[in-house]
Parts: sequence; C-alpha cells; structure tokens
Amino acid sequence: MAEYTFREVIAQAMSEEMRKDESIFLMGEEVAEYNGAYKASKGMLDEFGPKRVIDTPIAELGFTGIAVGAAMNGNRPIVEYMTFNFSLVGIDQIINNAAKIRQMSGGQWNCPIVFRGPTASAGQLGATHSQAFENWFANIPGLKVVVPSNPYDAKGLLKTAIQDNDPVIFMESEQMYGDKMEIPEEEYYLPLGKADIKRAGTDVTLVSFGKIMKLAIQAAEDMEKEGISVEVIDLRTVRPLDFDTILESVKKTNRLVILEEAWPFASISSEITYMVQQKAFDYLDAPIKRITTPDAPAPYSSALFAEWFPKLEKVKEEIKKAMYVK
Repeated sequence: MAEYTFREVIAQAMSEEMRKDESIFLMGEEVAEYNGAYKASKGMLDEFGPKRVIDTPIAELGFTGIAVGAAMNGNRPIVEYMTFNFSLVGIDQIINNAAKIRQMSGGQWNCPIVFRGPTASAGQLGATHSQAFENWFANIPGLKVVVPSNPYDAKGLLKTAIQDNDPVIFMESEQMYGDKMEIPEEEYYLPLGKADIKRAGTDVTLVSFGKIMKLAIQAAEDMEKEGISVEVIDLRTVRPLDFDTILESVKKTNRLVILEEAWPFASISSEITYMVQQKAFDYLDAPIKRITTPDAPAPYSSALFAEWFPKLEKVKEEIKKAMYVK
C-alpha cells in the first residue's frame, strides 16, 4: 500500500486502462501540455502521445460531439470538463445523443464514453461555477452517474466506468484533488450502483455522497460522543442508485437523514425520500430529514457562502431531530 492523492489516482486509473486498450483516449481543455487543469492527467501526454491525450479548443459542444461520434465508431473516449458547469455548453450532445443512441439505433450502436470533471462548489468561484448537476444527469435514462468521495473509491469506480459500454458521468471535486489515501498496488475495480457503508450504526441512517461525505463522517463521530450511533452510507453512484442498501439500513435504524450539496427541489434526496416512504414506511419511527443548500444560487461573498453551504451543526441538529433529542 502506498499513499496517493485523488488527482494521482485519477491519472492512474486512466493510464492503466489506456495501456490495455488503444481505443481509449483522453480529450479536453489543457489535459495534455498543461497536464490537466487540476493536474489529473500529469505525465499522460509523455506516455501516450498527442493522438491519445488531446488538447481541445474551448468548445465543449464541439469536442463532446466528436467524442460521441468516436464512440459510435469503436473508440472509448474520456472527456474532461474543466468543471461540469461547462458541460452545459455540450449537454445537448450528452443527453440527446450519447444517452439515447443505443435505444434509438435499436442496439446497433453503443456509446462508451466517460465524461469527467469537478462538480459543485469549490469556494469563492461565483454562482455559475458552483453548481451541482448530479440530479440533472441522473434524471436521464441511458446515463450512469458516479460521484466518489475519496481516492480509493475514485480509482476503482473510474476504472469500471472506462470499461462500461454506456456513457458514464464521473463527477469529482476541486476540493478533493489533494486528498490523500493509501491505495493498493494491485489492480482493483469497484462496481457501479453499489453503495458503501462507511460507518456502521444502530440509531439513525445518514446518507450522502461526494465531497460532503466528510461532513457526514464528522457528524457521525460527534454524535457517537453524545451516545447516538449513526450509520453512514456513501452512495458512490447516484444512477443507478443502491436503494437496497438504504432500505436495509432504515429497517435497522428506523430513521433517515440525507445530506446533499445541491438545491432541494427535485434533488437526489427527494428521490430517496420517496422510495423509502414507498418501500419502508412502516419501519420509520420519525419523519425523514434532509439537509441541502438553500434554493438559491451560490453567493460569492465568503460570509454569505458560509451561510449557504450545509453546516456540520445543521447535520447534527437534524440527526437529533430524527432521534427526538434536543
């Protein structure tokens, strides 16, 4: 076991798969000469050359469309967006072509692409650079959506995503690229659609995903000191969503709190809430609680942003409310 950063394991995962399959290539803004905007493709140009690690113009609609065409013709592109905020420029190609071509062609074409890059907020980047679109992409049949919370998960999930024969949205965070973790030297893969219980508990289930998992883990550790045992579930993928793991946990704890860095309306937490009340209503001993960002764009002001972003104290407060503890 050796320790690697999140950005290093992203490069490892892509490189390991590219060594096996010459049809895999990486394209995006600054992925080659600059080693990636966040250095997540460091050294890949030197190893694979400019035909397989390709710097693109600032034209997401164009290079997203090129990737779809390449995938339909037997290649396996990896597309990096500098942030998923910029994927909106190419979202027509993702939703109307990549996600639908297998169904519209009656199975004659598939579209093996990984669209990857940072999601959600990363400090004072303004409203248009601080958006979480997991629920947008998860709403589309034909897309899989992966949101890892740590380097170990990121590497195993990305390798699986690259091998998938359908388009996968792989969402990272600028604030996680420097996170370090021990990574096995041997090759490993993690399945898409399988949540992970990061911390076992008996009193209340806390579900989250992505970088805000750190808040969930901290809240669970703090609650343990107050005599409340919190089971923490990391979704890892939000499409497909592992409802079974959530339901089994709720049947054990009888309480559910969901933490999500996203706007509340039509969010992932909304879908989880519906499914739990539909399939485990009789097991619930308290109303389901959720913590999201306010239903407003992210502010630029650091003071306002601190109020906008979900707080540790708010998570602990909602856990106590689910437990009827003041």
